[in-house]
Amino acid sequence: QVQLVESGGGSVQAGGSLRLSCAASGYIHPGDCMGWFRQAPGKEREGVAAIYTDSGITYYTGSVKGRFTISQDNGKNTLNLQMNSLKPEDTAMYYCAADLEQHCATIAAMTLDGGPVDYIYRGQGTQVLVSS
Repeated sequence: QVQLVESGGGSVQAGGSLRLSCAASGYIHPGDCMGWFRQAPGKEREGVAAIYTDSGITYYTGSVKGRFTISQDNGKNTLNLQMNSLKPEDTAMYYCAADLEQHCATIAAMTLDGGPVDYIYRGQGTQVLVSS
């Protein structure tokens, strides 16, 4: 079992930055993947970024590529999402998530497409509000 707790959300003006963090407890196996997805009111969830925990290979949906950076601190079992040049359309609840190795290829593909990625483990979410 994996528990995930997000922090770092908040309100920011367009063009600003926020850094989300996720503290993970429980055992994440080498080869498993972690990531972030978001869901805005009335919209489907959207894969934002994902990372393979062993190789560090990352995936981003097109709308955030070049603005968001996913990273991990294995020593602290922490996953981060640095969000720069934020736009009002980035407003959503952001969730930290993790899944098993056998599902990671699908998760990576869904993230690239910004599709409704579905992870086995997810946190409670942290709100990001970007005003224009």
